[in-house]
Amino acid sequence: MLIAQLTDLHVRPVGEPANRVVETNAFTERALRSVASLRPRPDVVVITGDLTDCGLDAEYANLAGMLRHHLPMPVFVIPGNHDRREGLRRGLAHLPGVTADPRFVQYAAEGHAVRLVMLDTLVPGAGHGELCAERLGFLDQTLAAAPDRPTIIAMHHPPFACGIGHMDRINLRDAEVFAGVIARHRQVERIICGHVHRPVVARVAHAIASIAPSVAHQVELTFDPHDAGAFIFEPPAYQLHRWTAADGIVSHTVLVEQFPGPFPFVNDPEYPGAAANHSTA
Repeated sequence: MLIAQLTDLHVRPVGEPANRVVETNAFTERALRSVASLRPRPDVVVITGDLTDCGLDAEYANLAGMLRHHLPMPVFVIPGNHDRREGLRRGLAHLPGVTADPRFVQYAAEGHAVRLVMLDTLVPGAGHGELCAERLGFLDQTLAAAPDRPTIIAMHHPPFACGIGHMDRINLRDAEVFAGVIARHRQVERIICGHVHRPVVARVAHAIASIAPSVAHQVELTFDPHDAGAFIFEPPAYQLHRWTAADGIVSHTVLVEQFPGPFPFVNDPEYPGAAANHSTA
């Protein structure tokens, strides 16, 4: 199974940039075209929050049109802190699972080799994320219903500190409670997140937790705890999570940009490994 994870699209109304200078609509279109051109195509696409920049109906309408135009495979979404839950439920109601829960945008995506549990961490009017008792109960019960299925949890706010101070101040609150739930369910192999606009990897309970870079702008890397934060135009990227029964989940970061190549490897006669291995990478 091949899962494409995109995150932090920050889609705007047609013709409007984010942060006055980021053409997030164009960046999103490029990323969707990149995903659609992959061979083999991903089985599903997961978008881990900040689908829009302000949660406006016009932004969700713009994103819905992009998704319909570019992606023929199932698309699973959850909100981030830049989204508005009710606007998402209205504008993307055609996507699977979006209105499955009466209060939150959270659901389990079934019918695939890997079970996807989509978790809503949004706190309206705030930048940080939380999991109330109701959402934690949903998580615990959903995981308990399929203890033998390899499972990925998708959420916007990372449940760990990454060392970038201004982002850690708005990550998931009470992450230790979330980790306690994960620890009870050994089938959870991976926790995939967004929010930080950088590729980051950590461990939560027994599971690997990862943050994907944004398909638009990235957050500047700084470990100064007093830094107020800024964004930079490092290359947009997304992640591919490949699952097989033999290898489990193996993840790749894919740059959206096009580069020269591909060029064949050609061995020089002096290459010392030529006799034993035909690959020269």
